[in-house]
Amino acid sequence: MPNSSPRREQSTISGILLVDKSGGLTSHDVVARTRRLAGTRKVGHAGTLDPLATGLLLLGLNSSTRLLTYLVGLDKEYLATVRLGAATTTDDSEGEITTTAAPDAVEALDPADIERAFDTQRGTITQVPSSVSAIKVDGQRAYARVRSGEEVVLAGRTVTISEIALLAEPRSATDDEGRPFVDVDVRVVCSSGTYIRAIARDVGAALGVGGHLTSLRRTRVGPFAVTDAHTLEQLGDLAPSTLPLLEPADVARRLFPVLDVATAEAIALGHGQRIAVDAERVGAPASGAGPASGPVAAITPEGRLLGLVEIVAGSAKSIVNFPPDEYATVAGGAIS
Repeated sequence: MPNSSPRREQSTISGILLVDKSGGLTSHDVVARTRRLAGTRKVGHAGTLDPLATGLLLLGLNSSTRLLTYLVGLDKEYLATVRLGAATTTDDSEGEITTTAAPDAVEALDPADIERAFDTQRGTITQVPSSVSAIKVDGQRAYARVRSGEEVVLAGRTVTISEIALLAEPRSATDDEGRPFVDVDVRVVCSSGTYIRAIARDVGAALGVGGHLTSLRRTRVGPFAVTDAHTLEQLGDLAPSTLPLLEPADVARRLFPVLDVATAEAIALGHGQRIAVDAERVGAPASGAGPASGPVAAITPEGRLLGLVEIVAGSAKSIVNFPPDEYATVAGGAIS
């Protein structure tokens, strides 16, 4: 029998949405809710946040999901609280405590020693990710292997921690069982792929008392700040057409060098043809100094992001195209 279910329009409006994720939600939860809010199935995110973490999550809608590849690798800023005195299975407070330090060892922690331990994490280092990370091992997520009872030790990877600073004097207290601990609030600016949980673990190990993360908030991804983001609750009452999306062209101008193209050049690039480009025509990204090499954003006379191009020997060729916004009718009921 033919499908008699009502047809509905699925929005294909494109853009980047800045979401301030609440604690307890997975990144997948945020994507699922945004699909319903935006009236489209095509939503992706750049840079996973654990359920414990709050803060900035970058989402791409429809054709702007093509920009997510370039957002994932941006540097990031976090505010975190590290608890010294115990280690856990997950290197954060959601795991089970595996070891606790002797009370006198915790009470003997000196603020200067704590600061020096954090200083060892600064710079380009080799970091071993937490065993319950989402890194794949032989095709399966590391955390899934751990949950099935397998012991997982991941290989170290090179990361860069450009800034790590204590925000206040370490705070001493005791838990419900009377065991002492020390909490340290820190600000971290780091490269993509850095695990803040691993910093907490390694600082605790260096001090001989164990450590884990108790709070984590991502405050910036590249040029995008959490102060410009909205919570899902704030977005919930908005119609898809009124969501505070960053236009693809505006995002591209922040990230890439820019080439303003004439109408005829836009048509040629859209057909896969090359166009001649003088270096003087390429402007710097709005966020400041851009990459020495890599994609260039091609912007049409109407201010639309035509696509990303590569320029070699004075000739530009499209590598990613971005279609104009439109609406497509799809069969089915509620979007999930």
